[in-house]
Amino acid sequence: MKLGAFLLLVALSGALHADLAQVKSELNLEKRSRAALDNADDALRQAREAYSAGNIDKTMALLSEVQQSVELAANSLKETGKNPVKHPKHFKVAEQRTRELLRKLENFDKEMNVGDRATLETVRAKIQQVHDDLLEGIMGKKR
Repeated sequence: MKLGAFLLLVALSGALHADLAQVKSELNLEKRSRAALDNADDALRQAREAYSAGNIDKTMALLSEVQQSVELAANSLKETGKNPVKHPKHFKVAEQRTRELLRKLENFDKEMNVGDRATLETVRAKIQQVHDDLLEGIMGKKR
């Protein structure tokens, strides 16, 4: 039975990474950032559904994908080389979307059992750091 659960998790993570790989193939970095945030939002929705269905392994894999997607979005914006103070459009969108994700994660945290929250807390801490970095970049001094 444990082998079957492991194989299911491997199959699920392969399918999840296929969506993220598709996002990574976007050449326009601003579009890649938005697509990664869309993917994060969709993965969080799926994680909530999986948790409601009692599938903890799938929930944890999807929460990991949320984190990876947000990190990809932030890294894509950094790779543009644009100054967020002078060209804030895409940075502000990412800041707003990460703030929204943080609110959704906080609500999801309230729905989860205490024993299942460790992974969610790790993901939320990383997204909070990305959000703070985006906000600091937008509000920073002009160079």
